Amino acid sequence: MLEDRMAAAPRLAPPPSPWPAAYPDGYAVVDVETTGLARDDRIVSAAVYQLDARGAVQDHWYTLVNPQRDPGPVWIHGLTSDTLADAPLFSEITDELAQRLDGRVLVAHNAVFDWSMLAREYARAGSAAPVRQRLCTIALSKELGLPLPNHKLESLAAHYGVVQERAHHALDDARVLAETFRPSLHAAAAGGLRLPLLACQPLTEWSDAPRPIGYQRSYRATSWRPSRKRPACPYPNPGRYEPGGRLVQGMRVAFSGDTSIDRELLEDQAIEAGLHVATSVSRLTSLLVTNDPEAATSKITKAASFDTPVIDEAAFTQLLRDVAPAPDK
Repeated sequence: MLEDRMAAAPRLAPPPSPWPAAYPDGYAVVDVETTGLARDDRIVSAAVYQLDARGAVQDHWYTLVNPQRDPGPVWIHGLTSDTLADAPLFSEITDELAQRLDGRVLVAHNAVFDWSMLAREYARAGSAAPVRQRLCTIALSKELGLPLPNHKLESLAAHYGVVQERAHHALDDARVLAETFRPSLHAAAAGGLRLPLLACQPLTEWSDAPRPIGYQRSYRATSWRPSRKRPACPYPNPGRYEPGGRLVQGMRVAFSGDTSIDRELLEDQAIEAGLHVATSVSRLTSLLVTNDPEAATSKITKAASFDTPVIDEAAFTQLLRDVAPAPDK
C-alpha cells in the first residue's frame, strides 16, 4: 500500500464562511482500476477517501479485487493475475464498500465511468450501491474555469501543486483527487457556485457472459471495431449544437478516439435519446465528441475545418440527460 501523503498536502486558506447551505454533508472520493472500458469489464482495485462537508479527510480505504478473468491492461494498472489470485471477489467487499459510500456524494475524475463500473459490479452481486448523487471533477474544473491544458488528473494535480506518486494506482489516484478536490470545493463555495451534481440510478438487474481467463482484447487505439447497422434517425437534423445549450433530437453526432464508456453503449444511449450517430464528420455534423481534441484524427481535422462544435465525453453524457424534443414539422 502506498504511503498516505495527505499530511503533506499544500496549506489551504480557511474555507469561506458562511458555507453554502445547499452543499452536501460529505463526499466519497473514489477511484477504480478495471480490466478495460467495456460494459462487461470488471474492477481489479478500488479506493475511497471519505471527506467531510468542507473536504477534510476522515478516512481512507483500499482493496484489490479478483475479477475472475484476465486482468486486462497490466501495463497500466500493474496488477497481474498472480497478484489478484488471493484478492476478495467484489461480492465479498460490497458491504464494506457500501459503508464508505452511504450518505455521501461520489466524487471521481470522469465520474460517469467510476459510477458505471460500481453500479454494474453491485448489480452482478445482486445489490445496489448506496449512492444517489455523483460529482465529476472534470465538470467542476470547467465550472471554475481552471486554466488547465487538458482534463487529465495529472494536469489538475499540477495546477494545485499536488504530487502524484503512482498514476493508475487506485489509492494514489484517490489521494491526489481528494487533495485537488478540496481547494476546488473551497473555490466553488467562495464563489457561491452551484455544484454540478448528477443523480445516480442503480442497476436493478444484470446478466453477464463471463469472459474466459486468458482472453485478452486489444487495447491499442487502432483496434478494429466491427461495423454495425444503426436504425435510421426518425427526426430531421435541426442543425449545429449551440455551446451551452441543449442537444436536440435529430442532431448528427460523431465520436472520435477512446471513450471511457464502451463506444457501442455510448452510441446506443445517443440513439435512444433521438440523436443521429454519424460515422464521419461533414458540414451537416452537429457535434463531435472526443476526449482528445488535440489529436490529429481525420474527424477532428474535419471538425476544425467546418467549425463543428467539439465537446468531451463527460459533457456529452451530461447533455444526454436532457435532450430537447425535435421541433414540430
